Amino acid sequence: MTETAKRSLRAGLRWTSLRLRLVVVFALVALTAAVSASAIAYWLNREAVLTRTQDTALDDFHRQMQDTAAALPERSTKDDLQRAAVRMAGNSLGYSVLLVDERERGKPIVGYSDLDRFTRADVPDSLREQVVRKQAAASGEEREYRLFWQRTSLADTPYLVAGTRITGGGPTGYMLKSLDQERQDLNSLAWSLGIATALALVGSALLAQAAATTVLRPVQRLGDAARKLGEGKLDTRLVVSGTDELADLSRTFNKTAGSLEKKVADMSAREEASRRFVADMSHELRTPLTAITAVAEVLEDEADSLDPMIAPAVHLVVSETRRLNDLVENLMEVTRFDAGTAHLVLDTVDVADQVTACIDARAWLDAVDLDAERGMMVRLDPRRLDVILANLIGNALKHGGSPVGVRVRTEGEELVIEVRDHGPGIPEEVLPHVFDRFYKASASRPRSEGSGLGLSIAMENAHIHGGDITAANSPQGGAVFTLRLPRDAEKLARRDGPDDEDDRGGQGTRERNEDGAT
Repeated sequence: MTETAKRSLRAGLRWTSLRLRLVVVFALVALTAAVSASAIAYWLNREAVLTRTQDTALDDFHRQMQDTAAALPERSTKDDLQRAAVRMAGNSLGYSVLLVDERERGKPIVGYSDLDRFTRADVPDSLREQVVRKQAAASGEEREYRLFWQRTSLADTPYLVAGTRITGGGPTGYMLKSLDQERQDLNSLAWSLGIATALALVGSALLAQAAATTVLRPVQRLGDAARKLGEGKLDTRLVVSGTDELADLSRTFNKTAGSLEKKVADMSAREEASRRFVADMSHELRTPLTAITAVAEVLEDEADSLDPMIAPAVHLVVSETRRLNDLVENLMEVTRFDAGTAHLVLDTVDVADQVTACIDARAWLDAVDLDAERGMMVRLDPRRLDVILANLIGNALKHGGSPVGVRVRTEGEELVIEVRDHGPGIPEEVLPHVFDRFYKASASRPRSEGSGLGLSIAMENAHIHGGDITAANSPQGGAVFTLRLPRDAEKLARRDGPDDEDDRGGQGTRERNEDGAT
């Protein structure tokens, strides 16, 4: 999967996640509101339905007790109670009646309106106790019987049970009113409210989807534009429409992108001018430097025959001329890397032979302990590997002294070359900067034999291969530089042509490759 596809996938996941959060929030709000409203509506309707049915039945039963049961003779028979119960239940309200009287103490007689539906066993004991107990009158002087009721369930069917007794003597009456119809009506209401809640939830999700699309589409466009801007497409702009906050954000983005494009263009122009100046200057200096170097070498050959007072000056001129030549060559190489014109010229080489050739060409055989097996074939740019090794080994010899240990091995698809010296090591505060250009480890010694570009050039040559160089201190003492390169750099080779003559020459000289960055 390409990096662009990965970014698109991550962006899609973030976009979906934000949309999901908006939908969930809308749905939760709608669900909470709908459930609360439905619960309140159900509770209010339930109380209204039950209270209306209950009050109607109790009022009618109380009236029937006063009109029918109170008119019974003082010593009523079972038949009298039976007829009165049937008469009291014979109305449109559909409740059953039970009348209880005592001819003698402990010998009750009972009249039923419907023995199959309502018997004394159906009357709760708590209700029976309240009905037969006299209650204080409102005046507090007399005691009377009152109407009591309660809701109960018989065979999973809800019922209203009520009872009262005739004050001043008379039978005790009980009624049983089925609330099954009311339960069915309330169940239908609950289903209706549940469906309404579900519809509200679906509607809120659709509204959330529409709102999320309206809000997230400009945000997605802004994210895509910011991503393109980060990829270097500085001419990216947003189409602005509307006057809301997102439109203001788009305008701000366009202004920022325009300002950034202008500043980057200015910086690029200045950087290009600086690179051109360094390259032109380096090229212009090469011709006079070549002549001066030739003259200096002639003077060096004749130094022994010169006046002893003049000989040190000649040696100084020769040394500084070589340093200047070294600096010019390094600057040209750095300029190629900065301009992106440095290329790989690949070849299949034996690493052990390549390292040996690098050491032998600079007469370092006596100062280097090489640990490398022959037959390790890799595909890379031999000249650039020579530049890397010369800088690393030369830096180790200069700052750590001999012997310098060079160990070559392979790890999977990587070539690993370790260069270790036995010097004092690198200060911890210096380690992060050893590959910086012109970095000097000691501020008190800004002038040294090297140009301060050697390790930087080595790192650039490692990067162009797709590799890297790390610096660390060995627990046994001394500094260790580890070079890691792919064993096959074919995929990284640029196919736009071979290196030019300047890029191929001048980097194998001993003096320049001995240069170190610290």
